[in-house]
Amino acid sequence: MAIEKKWIVKEPGNPALVRQLAADLGVDQTLANLLVQRNVRTVNEARSFLRPQLNQINDPFLMKDMDKAVERLFLALERQEKILIYGDYDVDGTTAVALVFSFLRRYGDENLDYYIPNRYAEGYGVSLKGIDWAHENGFTLIIALDCGIKAIEKVLYAKERGIEFIICDHHLPDEHLPDAAAVLDPKRIDCGYPFDDLSGCGVGFKFMQAFAYRKGIPFEELLPLLDLLAVSIASDLVSITGENRVLAYFGLKQLNQSPRKGLLSIIKLSGLEKHMITVDDIVFKIGPRLNAAGRMESGKTAVDLLTSRDDGDAKIIGDTINTHNNDRKNEDRKITQEASEMAIQSIDFIHKRSTVVYNPDWHKGVLGIVASRLVETYYRPTIVLCRSNGFITGSARSIPGFDLYEAIEKCSDLLENFGGHMYAAGLTLKEENFKEFCEKFESVVASKITDELLTPVVNIDTYLDFKQITPRFFNVLKQFQPFGPGNPSPVFISERVYDNGNGRKVGSESGHLKLELIQEDDFHRHISAIAFNRSEHFEHLKSGNPVDICYSIAENYYRGIANLQLIVKDIKLIEETI
Repeated sequence: MAIEKKWIVKEPGNPALVRQLAADLGVDQTLANLLVQRNVRTVNEARSFLRPQLNQINDPFLMKDMDKAVERLFLALERQEKILIYGDYDVDGTTAVALVFSFLRRYGDENLDYYIPNRYAEGYGVSLKGIDWAHENGFTLIIALDCGIKAIEKVLYAKERGIEFIICDHHLPDEHLPDAAAVLDPKRIDCGYPFDDLSGCGVGFKFMQAFAYRKGIPFEELLPLLDLLAVSIASDLVSITGENRVLAYFGLKQLNQSPRKGLLSIIKLSGLEKHMITVDDIVFKIGPRLNAAGRMESGKTAVDLLTSRDDGDAKIIGDTINTHNNDRKNEDRKITQEASEMAIQSIDFIHKRSTVVYNPDWHKGVLGIVASRLVETYYRPTIVLCRSNGFITGSARSIPGFDLYEAIEKCSDLLENFGGHMYAAGLTLKEENFKEFCEKFESVVASKITDELLTPVVNIDTYLDFKQITPRFFNVLKQFQPFGPGNPSPVFISERVYDNGNGRKVGSESGHLKLELIQEDDFHRHISAIAFNRSEHFEHLKSGNPVDICYSIAENYYRGIANLQLIVKDIKLIEETI
Protein backbone atom coordinates (compact mmCIF):
# COMPACT_ATOMS: atom_id res chain seq x y z
CA MET A 1 0.00 0.00 0.00
CA ALA A 2 2.07 2.91 -1.33
CA ILE A 3 0.97 6.32 -0.05
CA GLU A 4 1.91 9.29 -2.20
CA LYS A 5 3.86 11.90 -0.27
CA LYS A 6 3.56 15.64 -0.51
CA TRP A 7 6.82 17.51 -1.07
CA ILE A 8 7.08 20.86 0.69
CA VAL A 9 10.11 23.03 -0.05
CA LYS A 10 11.03 25.53 2.68
CA GLU A 11 11.09 29.23 1.99
CA PRO A 12 14.68 30.26 1.18
CA GLY A 13 16.53 32.53 3.56
CA ASN A 14 16.78 36.27 3.01
CA PRO A 15 18.82 36.56 -0.25
CA ALA A 16 20.99 39.47 0.92
CA LEU A 17 21.75 37.72 4.20
CA VAL A 18 22.55 34.46 2.40
CA ARG A 19 24.93 36.20 -0.02
CA GLN A 20 26.68 38.05 2.80
CA LEU A 21 27.09 34.93 4.95
CA ALA A 22 28.35 32.91 1.96
CA ALA A 23 30.96 35.60 1.23
CA ASP A 24 32.03 35.96 4.87
CA LEU A 25 32.41 32.20 5.35
CA GLY A 26 33.68 31.41 1.87
CA VAL A 27 31.05 28.73 1.28
CA ASP A 28 28.50 27.79 -1.38
CA GLN A 29 25.33 29.91 -1.21
CA THR A 30 23.29 26.72 -0.79
CA LEU A 31 25.17 26.03 2.45
CA ALA A 32 24.75 29.63 3.59
CA ASN A 33 21.02 29.31 2.89
CA LEU A 34 20.85 26.17 5.05
CA LEU A 35 22.47 28.10 7.89
CA VAL A 36 20.06 31.03 7.58
CA GLN A 37 17.12 28.59 7.53
CA ARG A 38 18.45 27.36 10.90
CA ASN A 39 18.44 30.94 12.26
CA VAL A 40 22.22 31.26 11.94
CA ARG A 41 22.74 34.80 10.70
CA THR A 42 26.26 35.97 11.54
CA VAL A 43 29.78 34.66 11.18
CA ASN A 44 30.08 34.24 14.95
CA GLU A 45 26.79 32.35 15.14
CA ALA A 46 27.95 30.16 12.26
CA ARG A 47 31.23 29.36 14.00
CA SER A 48 29.40 28.47 17.22
CA PHE A 49 27.00 26.25 15.24
CA LEU A 50 29.61 24.54 13.06
CA ARG A 51 32.20 24.16 15.83
CA PRO A 52 30.50 23.58 19.19
CA GLN A 53 32.53 24.26 22.35
CA LEU A 54 32.07 22.80 25.83
CA ASN A 55 31.99 26.29 27.32
CA GLN A 56 28.58 26.67 25.65
CA ILE A 57 26.91 24.31 28.15
CA ASN A 58 24.95 25.76 31.07
CA ASP A 59 25.81 26.15 34.73
CA PRO A 60 24.13 23.16 36.44
CA PHE A 61 23.32 25.24 39.51
CA LEU A 62 20.80 27.20 37.43
CA MET A 63 18.55 24.14 37.81
CA LYS A 64 16.05 24.35 40.66
CA ASP A 65 17.03 22.20 43.68
CA MET A 66 20.54 21.46 42.40
CA ASP A 67 22.07 22.85 45.61
CA LYS A 68 19.80 20.57 47.66
CA ALA A 69 20.64 17.54 45.52
CA VAL A 70 24.38 18.07 45.85
CA GLU A 71 24.16 18.68 49.59
CA ARG A 72 22.10 15.52 50.12
CA LEU A 73 24.57 13.44 48.11
CA PHE A 74 27.50 14.91 50.05
CA LEU A 75 25.75 14.02 53.30
CA ALA A 76 25.05 10.45 52.14
CA LEU A 77 28.69 9.90 51.21
CA GLU A 78 29.89 11.46 54.47
CA ARG A 79 27.59 9.20 56.51
CA GLN A 80 28.45 6.19 54.34
CA GLU A 81 24.76 5.66 53.60
CA LYS A 82 23.75 3.02 51.09
CA ILE A 83 22.77 4.72 47.81
CA LEU A 84 20.59 3.07 45.17
CA ILE A 85 20.68 4.35 41.59
CA TYR A 86 17.22 3.69 40.15
CA GLY A 87 16.19 4.14 36.51
CA ASP A 88 13.75 3.19 33.81
CA TYR A 89 14.33 0.13 31.58
CA ASP A 90 14.68 2.00 28.26
CA VAL A 91 17.90 3.39 26.78
CA ASP A 92 17.56 6.78 28.45
CA GLY A 93 17.01 5.19 31.85
CA THR A 94 19.75 2.57 31.60
CA THR A 95 22.35 5.03 30.27
CA ALA A 96 21.42 7.47 33.05
CA VAL A 97 21.88 4.80 35.72
CA ALA A 98 25.17 3.69 34.17
CA LEU A 99 26.42 7.30 34.01
CA VAL A 100 25.69 8.17 37.65
CA PHE A 101 26.84 4.77 38.93
CA SER A 102 30.08 4.95 36.89
CA PHE A 103 30.94 8.35 38.33
CA LEU A 104 30.00 7.69 41.96
CA ARG A 105 31.72 4.34 42.25
CA ARG A 106 35.03 6.20 42.49
CA TYR A 107 33.97 6.52 46.14
CA GLY A 108 33.61 2.76 46.49
CA ASP A 109 31.14 0.10 45.39
CA GLU A 110 30.29 -1.28 48.83
CA ASN A 111 27.51 1.26 49.55
CA LEU A 112 26.36 1.71 45.95
CA ASP A 113 24.07 -0.37 43.74
CA TYR A 114 21.56 0.06 40.92
CA TYR A 115 18.03 -1.12 40.27
CA ILE A 116 16.03 -1.35 37.03
CA PRO A 117 12.32 -2.27 37.35
CA ASN A 118 11.03 -5.21 35.35
CA ARG A 119 8.94 -3.98 32.42
CA TYR A 120 6.29 -6.68 32.90
CA ALA A 121 6.20 -7.27 36.67
CA GLU A 122 6.62 -3.64 37.81
CA GLY A 123 5.91 -1.41 34.84
CA TYR A 124 7.34 2.02 34.14
CA GLY A 125 8.86 4.26 36.78
CA VAL A 126 9.32 3.99 40.53
CA SER A 127 7.74 0.79 41.85
CA LEU A 128 6.69 -0.34 45.32
CA LYS A 129 8.65 -3.54 44.72
CA GLY A 130 11.78 -1.50 44.06
CA ILE A 131 11.30 0.55 47.24
CA ASP A 132 10.70 -2.61 49.27
CA TRP A 133 13.89 -4.12 47.84
CA ALA A 134 15.82 -0.96 48.79
CA HIS A 135 14.39 -1.06 52.32
CA GLU A 136 15.17 -4.76 52.78
CA ASN A 137 18.77 -4.15 51.69
CA GLY A 138 19.42 -1.12 53.89
CA PHE A 139 19.40 1.71 51.32
CA THR A 140 18.50 5.15 52.70
CA LEU A 141 18.90 7.27 49.55
CA ILE A 142 17.49 6.55 46.08
CA ILE A 143 18.62 8.62 43.10
CA ALA A 144 15.79 8.19 40.56
CA LEU A 145 16.75 8.85 36.95
CA ASP A 146 14.43 9.34 33.96
CA CYS A 147 11.43 8.75 36.25
CA GLY A 148 9.90 9.80 39.55
CA ILE A 149 8.43 13.20 38.77
CA LYS A 150 4.88 11.90 39.34
CA ALA A 151 5.70 9.30 42.03
CA ILE A 152 4.15 11.33 44.85
CA GLU A 153 2.62 8.42 46.78
CA LYS A 154 5.62 6.14 46.23
CA VAL A 155 8.10 8.73 47.46
CA LEU A 156 5.92 9.13 50.57
CA TYR A 157 5.83 5.32 50.94
CA ALA A 158 9.64 5.28 50.82
CA LYS A 159 9.95 8.14 53.31
CA GLU A 160 7.85 6.18 55.82
CA ARG A 161 10.49 3.45 55.53
CA GLY A 162 13.42 5.78 56.10
CA ILE A 163 14.37 6.25 52.43
CA GLU A 164 14.80 9.65 50.79
CA PHE A 165 14.73 10.39 47.05
CA ILE A 166 16.70 12.66 44.77
CA ILE A 167 14.65 12.80 41.57
CA CYS A 168 16.35 13.50 38.22
CA ASP A 169 13.62 13.54 35.58
CA HIS A 170 12.80 15.34 32.35
CA HIS A 171 9.10 14.53 31.96
CA LEU A 172 6.35 17.10 32.47
CA PRO A 173 5.44 17.37 36.18
CA ASP A 174 1.94 17.55 37.63
CA GLU A 175 0.84 20.52 39.72
CA HIS A 176 2.30 18.95 42.87
CA LEU A 177 5.80 17.50 43.18
CA PRO A 178 6.96 14.50 45.23
CA ASP A 179 8.23 15.25 48.75
CA ALA A 180 11.83 14.40 47.87
CA ALA A 181 15.13 15.76 49.17
CA ALA A 182 15.53 17.37 45.74
CA VAL A 183 13.57 17.35 42.48
CA LEU A 184 15.69 18.09 39.43
CA ASP A 185 13.55 18.62 36.32
CA PRO A 186 14.12 21.48 33.86
CA LYS A 187 10.40 21.31 32.99
CA ARG A 188 9.38 22.39 36.49
CA ILE A 189 7.35 25.61 36.22
CA ASP A 190 9.52 27.22 38.92
CA CYS A 191 12.81 26.10 37.30
CA GLY A 192 14.74 28.80 35.47
CA TYR A 193 17.18 26.46 33.74
CA PRO A 194 17.89 27.88 30.25
CA PHE A 195 17.36 24.59 28.35
CA ASP A 196 14.38 22.40 29.18
CA ASP A 197 14.76 19.53 26.68
CA LEU A 198 17.51 17.51 28.37
CA SER A 199 17.17 13.74 28.33
CA GLY A 200 16.81 11.89 31.64
CA CYS A 201 20.47 10.94 31.32
CA GLY A 202 21.21 14.62 30.63
CA VAL A 203 19.66 15.64 33.97
CA GLY A 204 21.78 12.95 35.66
CA PHE A 205 24.87 14.35 33.94
CA LYS A 206 24.11 17.91 35.13
CA PHE A 207 23.78 16.51 38.68
CA MET A 208 27.21 14.88 38.41
CA GLN A 209 28.63 18.06 36.86
CA ALA A 210 27.40 20.10 39.84
CA PHE A 211 28.65 17.50 42.33
CA ALA A 212 32.08 17.40 40.63
CA TYR A 213 32.31 21.20 40.71
CA ARG A 214 31.64 21.28 44.47
CA LYS A 215 34.15 18.46 44.97
CA GLY A 216 36.82 20.33 43.01
CA ILE A 217 36.95 17.59 40.36
CA PRO A 218 38.09 18.95 36.96
CA PHE A 219 35.41 18.98 34.27
CA GLU A 220 37.70 16.88 32.04
CA GLU A 221 37.06 13.91 34.34
CA LEU A 222 33.40 14.00 33.29
CA LEU A 223 34.21 13.64 29.58
CA PRO A 224 34.31 9.79 29.63
CA LEU A 225 30.61 9.92 30.62
CA LEU A 226 29.60 11.67 27.40
CA ASP A 227 29.48 8.50 25.29
CA LEU A 228 26.53 7.39 27.41
CA LEU A 229 24.93 10.81 27.13
CA ALA A 230 25.19 10.80 23.32
CA VAL A 231 23.47 7.39 23.21
CA SER A 232 20.71 8.74 25.47
CA ILE A 233 20.14 11.97 23.52
CA ALA A 234 19.93 10.12 20.19
CA SER A 235 17.77 7.23 21.45
CA ASP A 236 15.28 9.34 23.42
CA LEU A 237 14.68 11.64 20.43
CA VAL A 238 15.07 14.85 22.41
CA SER A 239 15.92 17.91 20.33
CA ILE A 240 19.51 18.16 19.14
CA THR A 241 19.64 21.90 19.60
CA GLY A 242 21.17 24.16 22.23
CA GLU A 243 22.93 22.33 25.06
CA ASN A 244 21.92 18.90 23.74
CA ARG A 245 23.69 19.58 20.46
CA VAL A 246 26.94 20.46 22.25
CA LEU A 247 26.71 17.43 24.54
CA ALA A 248 25.83 15.12 21.63
CA TYR A 249 28.72 16.52 19.56
CA PHE A 250 31.31 15.78 22.23
CA GLY A 251 29.57 12.54 23.20
CA LEU A 252 29.91 11.29 19.63
CA LYS A 253 33.61 12.21 19.72
CA GLN A 254 33.98 10.11 22.87
CA LEU A 255 31.97 7.27 21.34
CA ASN A 256 34.14 7.23 18.23
CA GLN A 257 37.52 7.75 19.88
CA SER A 258 37.37 6.06 23.27
CA PRO A 259 34.05 4.33 24.06
CA ARG A 260 33.59 2.41 27.30
CA LYS A 261 34.05 -1.35 27.06
CA GLY A 262 30.34 -2.15 27.05
CA LEU A 263 29.56 0.26 24.22
CA LEU A 264 32.58 -0.97 22.25
CA SER A 265 31.12 -4.47 22.50
CA ILE A 266 27.83 -3.23 21.00
CA ILE A 267 29.68 -1.19 18.36
CA LYS A 268 31.48 -4.34 17.20
CA LEU A 269 28.28 -6.40 17.21
CA SER A 270 26.58 -3.66 15.16
CA GLY A 271 29.29 -3.72 12.50
CA LEU A 272 30.27 -0.12 13.27
CA GLU A 273 33.84 -0.64 14.42
CA LYS A 274 35.37 0.96 11.30
CA HIS A 275 32.67 3.60 10.88
CA MET A 276 32.38 7.19 12.01
CA ILE A 277 29.38 6.62 14.29
CA THR A 278 26.49 9.07 13.85
CA VAL A 279 23.18 9.75 15.59
CA ASP A 280 21.46 7.49 13.02
CA ASP A 281 23.80 4.64 13.94
CA ILE A 282 22.77 5.04 17.58
CA VAL A 283 19.05 5.27 16.73
CA PHE A 284 18.99 2.26 14.40
CA LYS A 285 21.77 -0.02 15.66
CA ILE A 286 23.13 0.73 19.14
CA GLY A 287 19.95 1.94 20.88
CA PRO A 288 17.72 -0.97 19.76
CA ARG A 289 20.24 -3.49 21.09
CA LEU A 290 20.33 -1.81 24.50
CA ASN A 291 16.54 -1.52 24.48
CA ALA A 292 16.20 -5.21 23.64
CA ALA A 293 17.47 -6.17 27.10
CA GLY A 294 14.45 -4.53 28.77
CA ARG A 295 12.02 -5.66 26.08
CA MET A 296 12.98 -9.33 26.10
CA GLU A 297 14.38 -9.91 29.61
CA SER A 298 15.69 -7.23 32.00
CA GLY A 299 17.00 -3.69 31.55
CA LYS A 300 19.51 -4.44 34.30
CA THR A 301 21.49 -6.44 31.75
CA ALA A 302 22.03 -3.23 29.77
CA VAL A 303 23.42 -1.46 32.86
CA ASP A 304 25.62 -4.48 33.61
CA LEU A 305 27.06 -4.04 30.12
CA LEU A 306 27.45 -0.26 30.27
CA THR A 307 29.25 -0.37 33.63
CA SER A 308 31.49 -3.34 32.80
CA ARG A 309 35.23 -2.74 33.31
CA ASP A 310 36.39 -6.07 31.90
CA ASP A 311 36.71 -6.87 28.19
CA GLY A 312 35.65 -10.48 28.70
CA ASP A 313 32.57 -9.57 30.73
CA ALA A 314 31.62 -6.89 28.20
CA LYS A 315 31.83 -9.40 25.36
CA ILE A 316 29.74 -12.02 27.18
CA ILE A 317 27.03 -9.53 28.18
CA GLY A 318 27.12 -7.91 24.74
CA ASP A 319 26.57 -11.28 23.09
CA THR A 320 23.63 -11.93 25.42
CA ILE A 321 22.07 -8.57 24.56
CA ASN A 322 22.66 -9.17 20.85
CA THR A 323 20.80 -12.47 21.17
CA HIS A 324 17.93 -10.61 22.85
CA ASN A 325 17.96 -8.15 19.95
CA ASN A 326 17.81 -10.94 17.38
CA ASP A 327 14.89 -12.45 19.31
CA ARG A 328 13.27 -9.01 19.40
CA LYS A 329 13.70 -8.59 15.62
CA ASN A 330 12.16 -12.00 14.96
CA GLU A 331 9.17 -11.18 17.16
CA ASP A 332 8.91 -7.72 15.63
CA ARG A 333 8.97 -9.10 12.06
CA LYS A 334 6.44 -11.84 12.78
CA ILE A 335 4.00 -9.63 14.69
CA THR A 336 4.29 -6.78 12.16
CA GLN A 337 3.29 -9.15 9.36
CA GLU A 338 0.39 -10.59 11.37
CA ALA A 339 -0.78 -7.15 12.48
CA SER A 340 -0.60 -5.78 8.94
CA GLU A 341 -2.67 -8.66 7.55
CA MET A 342 -5.18 -8.24 10.37
CA ALA A 343 -5.47 -4.51 9.70
CA ILE A 344 -6.16 -4.71 5.97
CA GLN A 345 -8.68 -7.54 6.47
CA SER A 346 -10.75 -5.49 8.89
CA ILE A 347 -14.14 -4.17 7.78
CA ASP A 348 -13.99 -0.82 5.96
CA PHE A 349 -10.22 -0.62 6.44
CA ILE A 350 -9.82 1.62 3.39
CA HIS A 351 -12.25 4.17 4.88
CA LYS A 352 -10.99 4.10 8.46
CA ARG A 353 -8.93 6.88 9.98
CA SER A 354 -7.26 4.73 12.65
CA THR A 355 -5.86 1.23 13.05
CA VAL A 356 -6.46 -0.90 16.15
CA VAL A 357 -5.26 -4.54 16.13
CA TYR A 358 -5.28 -7.10 18.94
CA ASN A 359 -3.88 -10.57 19.43
CA PRO A 360 -3.73 -11.96 22.99
CA ASP A 361 -0.54 -13.90 22.22
CA TRP A 362 1.65 -11.10 20.88
CA HIS A 363 4.82 -10.17 22.82
CA LYS A 364 4.18 -7.02 24.81
CA GLY A 365 7.79 -5.84 24.52
CA VAL A 366 7.66 -5.13 20.78
CA LEU A 367 4.18 -3.65 20.40
CA GLY A 368 5.46 -0.06 20.25
CA ILE A 369 7.84 -0.97 17.44
CA VAL A 370 5.06 -2.76 15.55
CA ALA A 371 2.74 0.24 15.97
CA SER A 372 5.45 2.52 14.54
CA ARG A 373 5.89 0.22 11.53
CA LEU A 374 2.15 0.18 10.84
CA VAL A 375 2.10 3.98 11.01
CA GLU A 376 4.91 4.06 8.42
CA THR A 377 2.95 1.71 6.14
CA TYR A 378 -0.63 2.99 6.49
CA TYR A 379 -0.02 6.48 7.89
CA ARG A 380 -2.78 6.75 10.47
CA PRO A 381 -2.95 6.71 14.31
CA THR A 382 -2.36 3.11 15.37
CA ILE A 383 -2.83 0.98 18.48
CA VAL A 384 -1.38 -2.54 18.85
CA LEU A 385 -2.60 -4.65 21.77
CA CYS A 386 -2.02 -8.00 23.49
CA ARG A 387 -3.23 -9.67 26.70
CA SER A 388 -1.18 -9.31 29.88
CA ASN A 389 -2.06 -9.96 33.52
CA GLY A 390 -5.72 -10.49 32.69
CA PHE A 391 -6.11 -7.23 30.75
CA ILE A 392 -5.73 -6.03 27.17
CA THR A 393 -2.71 -3.75 27.05
CA GLY A 394 -0.44 -2.22 24.44
CA SER A 395 1.10 0.74 22.68
CA ALA A 396 -0.15 3.54 20.45
CA ARG A 397 1.68 5.70 17.92
CA SER A 398 0.56 8.74 15.96
CA ILE A 399 1.31 10.70 12.80
CA PRO A 400 2.78 14.22 12.80
CA GLY A 401 0.27 16.84 13.84
CA PHE A 402 -2.31 14.56 15.46
CA ASP A 403 -2.64 14.51 19.26
CA LEU A 404 -2.93 10.81 20.03
CA TYR A 405 -2.93 11.31 23.81
CA GLU A 406 -5.95 13.62 23.60
CA ALA A 407 -7.84 11.07 21.46
CA ILE A 408 -7.14 8.27 23.94
CA GLU A 409 -8.09 10.53 26.85
CA LYS A 410 -11.54 10.99 25.29
CA CYS A 411 -11.95 7.19 25.57
CA SER A 412 -10.72 7.06 29.17
CA ASP A 413 -14.11 5.90 30.50
CA LEU A 414 -13.36 2.55 28.80
CA LEU A 415 -9.77 2.29 30.06
CA GLU A 416 -8.19 1.06 33.28
CA ASN A 417 -5.20 3.35 32.82
CA PHE A 418 -3.22 5.14 30.13
CA GLY A 419 -0.25 7.47 29.79
CA GLY A 420 2.05 9.05 27.27
CA HIS A 421 2.19 12.15 25.11
CA MET A 422 1.07 13.55 21.76
CA TYR A 423 2.76 10.95 19.56
CA ALA A 424 3.17 7.85 21.74
CA ALA A 425 1.09 6.30 24.50
CA GLY A 426 0.37 3.12 26.42
CA LEU A 427 -3.03 1.92 27.56
CA THR A 428 -4.79 -0.90 29.44
CA LEU A 429 -8.44 -1.97 29.30
CA LYS A 430 -10.76 -4.83 30.19
CA GLU A 431 -11.49 -7.32 27.43
CA GLU A 432 -15.22 -6.67 27.58
CA ASN A 433 -14.58 -3.00 26.66
CA PHE A 434 -12.43 -3.75 23.62
CA LYS A 435 -15.08 -3.57 20.88
CA GLU A 436 -16.63 -0.37 22.24
CA PHE A 437 -13.18 1.18 22.66
CA CYS A 438 -12.27 0.45 19.01
CA GLU A 439 -15.50 2.08 17.81
CA LYS A 440 -15.11 5.12 20.06
CA PHE A 441 -11.44 5.63 19.24
CA GLU A 442 -12.18 5.49 15.50
CA SER A 443 -15.02 7.98 15.97
CA VAL A 444 -12.82 10.37 17.95
CA VAL A 445 -9.98 10.18 15.42
CA ALA A 446 -12.35 10.57 12.44
CA SER A 447 -13.88 13.70 14.00
CA LYS A 448 -10.50 15.34 14.55
CA ILE A 449 -8.13 14.24 11.79
CA THR A 450 -8.02 15.90 8.36
CA ASP A 451 -7.15 14.63 4.89
CA GLU A 452 -4.15 16.95 4.98
CA LEU A 453 -2.83 15.29 8.16
CA LEU A 454 -3.31 11.86 6.57
CA THR A 455 -1.00 12.81 3.69
CA PRO A 456 2.66 12.17 4.59
CA VAL A 457 4.94 15.12 3.99
CA VAL A 458 8.59 15.32 3.00
CA ASN A 459 10.04 18.64 4.18
CA ILE A 460 12.75 19.76 1.79
CA ASP A 461 15.36 22.42 2.42
CA THR A 462 16.31 23.42 -1.11
CA TYR A 463 17.07 22.43 -4.69
CA LEU A 464 20.52 21.08 -5.56
CA ASP A 465 22.34 20.11 -8.73
CA PHE A 466 24.69 17.12 -8.63
CA LYS A 467 27.57 19.32 -9.82
CA GLN A 468 27.34 21.20 -6.49
CA ILE A 469 28.02 18.03 -4.50
CA THR A 470 31.78 18.36 -4.16
CA PRO A 471 34.10 17.11 -1.38
CA ARG A 472 34.32 20.68 -0.06
CA PHE A 473 30.53 21.03 -0.06
CA PHE A 474 30.13 17.80 1.88
CA ASN A 475 32.94 18.64 4.34
CA VAL A 476 31.07 21.81 5.33
CA LEU A 477 27.73 19.95 5.37
CA LYS A 478 29.20 17.39 7.80
CA GLN A 479 29.78 20.21 10.27
CA PHE A 480 26.00 20.63 10.54
CA GLN A 481 26.03 17.35 12.48
CA PRO A 482 24.93 15.93 14.83
CA PHE A 483 21.56 15.70 13.12
CA GLY A 484 18.30 14.91 14.85
CA PRO A 485 15.07 16.55 16.04
CA GLY A 486 15.38 20.32 15.74
CA ASN A 487 18.43 19.98 13.47
CA PRO A 488 17.46 17.42 10.82
CA SER A 489 19.80 16.28 8.08
CA PRO A 490 19.22 18.66 5.14
CA VAL A 491 16.95 17.27 2.43
CA PHE A 492 17.51 18.29 -1.19
CA ILE A 493 15.65 17.98 -4.50
CA SER A 494 17.47 17.11 -7.70
CA GLU A 495 15.39 17.10 -10.89
CA ARG A 496 15.59 14.89 -13.95
CA VAL A 497 18.07 12.28 -12.78
CA TYR A 498 18.61 8.83 -14.31
CA ASP A 499 20.10 5.54 -13.29
CA ASN A 500 23.21 4.85 -15.35
CA GLY A 501 22.13 1.28 -16.05
CA ASN A 502 23.79 -0.37 -13.07
CA GLY A 503 20.84 -0.04 -10.70
CA ARG A 504 19.62 -3.17 -8.96
CA LYS A 505 17.25 -4.41 -6.31
CA VAL A 506 18.87 -5.23 -2.97
CA GLY A 507 17.84 -6.39 0.46
CA SER A 508 16.60 -9.70 1.83
CA GLU A 509 13.32 -9.38 -0.09
CA SER A 510 14.68 -7.17 -2.92
CA GLY A 511 12.68 -4.27 -1.50
CA HIS A 512 15.36 -1.59 -1.86
CA LEU A 513 17.11 0.04 -4.82
CA LYS A 514 20.87 0.53 -5.13
CA LEU A 515 21.38 3.12 -7.84
CA GLU A 516 24.11 4.97 -9.71
CA LEU A 517 22.51 8.28 -10.61
CA ILE A 518 23.39 10.86 -13.25
CA GLN A 519 21.80 14.23 -13.98
CA GLU A 520 20.67 15.40 -17.37
CA ASP A 521 23.29 18.12 -17.88
CA ASP A 522 26.25 16.07 -16.60
CA PHE A 523 26.20 12.51 -17.95
CA HIS A 524 29.85 11.90 -17.03
CA ARG A 525 29.33 12.24 -13.27
CA HIS A 526 27.45 9.62 -11.29
CA ILE A 527 26.57 9.45 -7.58
CA SER A 528 25.69 6.32 -5.61
CA ALA A 529 22.26 6.25 -3.99
CA ILE A 530 20.16 3.92 -1.87
CA ALA A 531 16.35 4.08 -1.96
CA PHE A 532 14.81 2.01 0.83
CA ASN A 533 11.45 0.37 0.13
CA ARG A 534 11.23 1.87 -3.36
CA SER A 535 11.70 -1.25 -5.51
CA GLU A 536 8.39 -0.58 -7.30
CA HIS A 537 10.21 2.09 -9.32
CA PHE A 538 12.88 -0.30 -10.61
CA GLU A 539 11.37 -0.98 -14.06
CA HIS A 540 10.77 2.74 -14.67
CA LEU A 541 14.40 3.55 -13.90
CA LYS A 542 15.76 0.50 -15.70
CA SER A 543 13.96 1.64 -18.87
CA GLY A 544 16.01 4.85 -18.86
CA ASN A 545 13.27 7.17 -17.62
CA PRO A 546 14.11 10.29 -15.61
CA VAL A 547 12.86 10.91 -12.08
CA ASP A 548 12.92 13.71 -9.55
CA ILE A 549 14.33 12.69 -6.18
CA CYS A 550 14.51 14.15 -2.72
CA TYR A 551 17.36 12.93 -0.53
CA SER A 552 19.91 13.57 2.16
CA ILE A 553 23.66 13.13 1.70
CA ALA A 554 25.64 10.75 3.90
CA GLU A 555 28.78 8.64 3.96
CA ASN A 556 28.57 4.94 3.21
CA TYR A 557 31.33 2.80 4.71
CA TYR A 558 32.56 -0.26 2.87
CA ARG A 559 35.55 -2.12 4.28
CA GLY A 560 36.44 0.96 6.29
CA ILE A 561 36.42 3.31 3.28
CA ALA A 562 33.88 6.16 3.22
CA ASN A 563 32.11 7.22 0.04
CA LEU A 564 29.35 9.74 -0.57
CA GLN A 565 25.88 8.26 -0.92
CA LEU A 566 22.47 9.79 -1.42
CA ILE A 567 19.78 8.49 0.95
CA VAL A 568 16.67 8.80 -1.20
CA LYS A 569 13.56 9.85 0.75
CA ASP A 570 11.13 9.75 -2.17
CA ILE A 571 10.95 9.42 -5.95
CA LYS A 572 8.60 11.14 -8.38
CA LEU A 573 8.26 9.63 -11.83
CA ILE A 574 8.53 11.64 -15.03
CA GLU A 575 6.55 9.81 -17.69
CA GLU A 576 8.77 9.88 -20.74
CA THR A 577 11.53 7.82 -22.34
CA ILE A 578 14.82 8.81 -23.84
